[in-house]
Amino acid sequence: MRSKVLVFAGVLAGVLFVLTGAGFCQQGQAAGDGKVTLDKWNKIIEAKVAETTPDGKGLINYEEGYIESVGIGAPPEKYYGKPQARPMALRAAQVDAYRNLLEVTKGVQIDSQTTVKDFVTESDIISASVSGLVKNAKVTNREYMSDGTVEVTVRMYMSGSFVRTILPKAIADDKKTDMPPMPLRPKPGKAEDIFTGLVIDARGLGARPAMSPKVFDENGKEVYGTLVVNKEYAVQQGISGYARDLSAAQGNPRVTNNPITVKAMSAEGAGKSDLKIASEDAQKLRAVKENVAFLQKCRVMIVLD
Repeated sequence: MRSKVLVFAGVLAGVLFVLTGAGFCQQGQAAGDGKVTLDKWNKIIEAKVAETTPDGKGLINYEEGYIESVGIGAPPEKYYGKPQARPMALRAAQVDAYRNLLEVTKGVQIDSQTTVKDFVTESDIISASVSGLVKNAKVTNREYMSDGTVEVTVRMYMSGSFVRTILPKAIADDKKTDMPPMPLRPKPGKAEDIFTGLVIDARGLGARPAMSPKVFDENGKEVYGTLVVNKEYAVQQGISGYARDLSAAQGNPRVTNNPITVKAMSAEGAGKSDLKIASEDAQKLRAVKENVAFLQKCRVMIVLD
């Protein structure tokens, strides 16, 4: 009797091994259609400054500074139910995820006029660099579906190497414009005129996020943007932070303990990521040495709907 039990247990283990290899015996959706990841992304969008691509294959999270994409893979039909099925489906899903990530990355808004795709098209060097960064993106999740398909999510951060690849061209392009920079000799300010960061309330204007937003005064002169920031600070943390909640933005460590809060008057440019503020508010920033210093260190938060 004992030997029969052992034989049955061995057979059962073998069956489970085959089913597991094919992607069965897993909790999840019945089929790999990207819905698992899309559901997660929709929850993120409700709370964060983020957006999905029209095809539902990617997420650009401007608030937390990363890009994600999902890939779906299935084993060849002849391998269904065999141990090789799962690893083959996994490899196919990863290839699909990285391919999708490259396309999602091209859709990232650099400024109000430009996307990453524009830079990639114009420069072979930038194109090669972006492709290399995408290939090094990390796998953050794997979902094994009951039909044998696999859903893989990959993520790439927009700070660090990605900003270092994009920022030099953005700065070079900005220097070709006629917008004059801020005065170069601001004076030390009184205690009540000194702030530690800038929070711009851009809600209700249809403003959208970008990697390199700009802030102008009522005369069209740049108050904040690539002409102002220190490149290394921009590489480390991005040119600005984003939030949906004003209090959260004001309490964000990026702007430390005493930020000045101003209301944007309008969102400008095709991408609606550039903001206009009152000239009076702009002067509070330009005229005080300490305030110019925090702008150079990218201590700026923008609040969007």
